[in-house]
Amino acid sequence: MTMHSDYERCLDTMYKLGRFGIILGLDTMKGILERLGNPEKKFTVIHVAGTNGKGSVASYLSRILTLSGYRTGLYTSPHLVRFNERIAVDGNMVTDAEVVASYNRVEAANVGERSGTFFELTTAMAFDLFAEKGVDVAIIETGMGGRLDATNIVTPALSIITNVSLEHKDHLGDTIAKIAYEKAGIIKEGIPAIVGVRQASAIGVVEETARELEAPVIRLGRDIHVRRSEKGFSCRCSGISISDLTTSLLGKHQVDNAALAVAACASLRKGDRFRIADETIRQGLATTPWPGRLERVAGYPETIIDGAHNPAAIKVLVQYLEEEQRGRDITLVTGILDDKAYPKMFANLLPFCRRVVLVKAKTDRSLDPESMRAAASKYVRDVSVIPDIEQAVHSARASAREGELVLVAGSLYVAGEARAALLGH
Repeated sequence: MTMHSDYERCLDTMYKLGRFGIILGLDTMKGILERLGNPEKKFTVIHVAGTNGKGSVASYLSRILTLSGYRTGLYTSPHLVRFNERIAVDGNMVTDAEVVASYNRVEAANVGERSGTFFELTTAMAFDLFAEKGVDVAIIETGMGGRLDATNIVTPALSIITNVSLEHKDHLGDTIAKIAYEKAGIIKEGIPAIVGVRQASAIGVVEETARELEAPVIRLGRDIHVRRSEKGFSCRCSGISISDLTTSLLGKHQVDNAALAVAACASLRKGDRFRIADETIRQGLATTPWPGRLERVAGYPETIIDGAHNPAAIKVLVQYLEEEQRGRDITLVTGILDDKAYPKMFANLLPFCRRVVLVKAKTDRSLDPESMRAAASKYVRDVSVIPDIEQAVHSARASAREGELVLVAGSLYVAGEARAALLGH
């Protein structure tokens, strides 16, 4: 059997597991990793949780640490186009052959009372490959929540909680405080926690958890100070003060994400285990690639892809449109997954759009675009349904008015398919 068919076969087997949904809890994960020889203990870990922004923060850190000369692993989810994107070393995703070899090792260890879910197996594969490839440090992004997330098997050098908003209420709870409790579950005894959370109720929960565990909290707005300027921003925190910072990623919200990454570098430098120069931080923030997040993928007509897929992320996208694209005609290509509050997302985003094209991503979790037509029509007169994303994006671009912006948003799956259609990768 060829490597390609081996690769397709193992991914196919894993994707089928996705249908059995999410099972929160750590016992199965613990068993798999013990049988693998605990690969997660063979490198330094930085653990990142949060509703939005955790992928950006993780990517900034990965870039800075790689530029500092450390072999750096990065584990994120979901992927945009290829599964391999989830597991990268020094900015390069793992190969198909490495995915197959790791899957086989993990599957051989998947013999506990309950079989691993898709996310548990993927997480075990990330730890396995990072150990195999000898990384010095790995930045691990949680999947959902934190406390019972499969990634929470690690003892990190640093925990980061980017922010908290209502999401996955059926799994994490129906209030900001309950969700903050789940995110705060990644805080470990005595380990510093860098926190970008703003709501008083959430801060209270995070601080209480940290106090019980005697974990120092470094908080945005209290301990991390950001000053924006015409050219960029400066950041001051625990003995570090850097000016003339810029980010490669669009949107003012990226300044907060970048500031959390700077604070993480300051914390890592303190222990003398990591040597990270100010200039490397500056260079890392300015050159971090993070596809599908306010990413300009084409001009004439200008086309931006954004993976905004929940009300909080849509709010950030709307802020960008208000500040950077005000008064411009916008065609929105959008598809949404069945666990998202799309009426609320539409209410915030659609008033900025001249027309909307509804699509369906190639995943079982996609909402039928016809079922969203009535909700979209409340805000926009020109609403059409073109289920195929490639066809929809090309159609939207071909019929755009002079100076119009084509925006693709609503789901990372939609962002990934649109990106592949326009860039071929």
